[in-house]
Amino acid sequence: MKKIVVLTGAGMSVESGLSTFRDAGGLWENYPVQQVATHEGWEENPTLVTNFYNMLRKKLVQALPNEGHRLLAELEKEYDITVVTQNVDNLHEQAGSTNVIHLHGELMKVCSSYNPDDTRYQQTLTPDNLEVQPGTKAGDGSLLRPFIVFFGEAVPNMEQAASEAMKADIFIIIGTSLNVYPAAGLVQYVQQGTPIYIIDPHPVTTVSYLNVTHIQKGASEGMRQLKNEIL
Repeated sequence: MKKIVVLTGAGMSVESGLSTFRDAGGLWENYPVQQVATHEGWEENPTLVTNFYNMLRKKLVQALPNEGHRLLAELEKEYDITVVTQNVDNLHEQAGSTNVIHLHGELMKVCSSYNPDDTRYQQTLTPDNLEVQPGTKAGDGSLLRPFIVFFGEAVPNMEQAASEAMKADIFIIIGTSLNVYPAAGLVQYVQQGTPIYIIDPHPVTTVSYLNVTHIQKGASEGMRQLKNEIL
């Protein structure tokens, strides 16, 4: 079975009504990114940050996967699929994708603020238990914080994502450009000659040596066209 590795960014979830990390010129849901998505912001006002992510979770549980998410999940019938996502939502999983690597963390999880990657203190929240009260402690005594990779923090799953990219028979990029890390970084691990498809309504600059096909459409419409091309 051929292996497809898919990298998805903010453009994947736009049709589901979610805005993510880098949208709107430094604002996220009208909050300055510096306040709500950096380690400094967390240190300065953990209550604000905790309440911000409580609000985001309420939005997430009202969102549904779009056709792009569903078509991608359906490809698992024909291919071995790994989804690498920059998004913190769980819409890929909701749509049925079974192998998802989250580069920037997961909105529905909380963790230790002393060591976010210590799985002993990670918790998954549920739709009927979305809110974390400011001041709540993790099992190690530190403040419970969102399981989000803040700007400036290391991306712990990058190595795993790069390893998957090296094995790809087909590499697909949806809703993020080759100008933005980590897309640009991951592409460097794709074996030379491997077909690369970019689904993005905006113009993209591509590295000339890459075997790139640009489908200049949104996620759902682009996935419909791509499915016809590769099946």
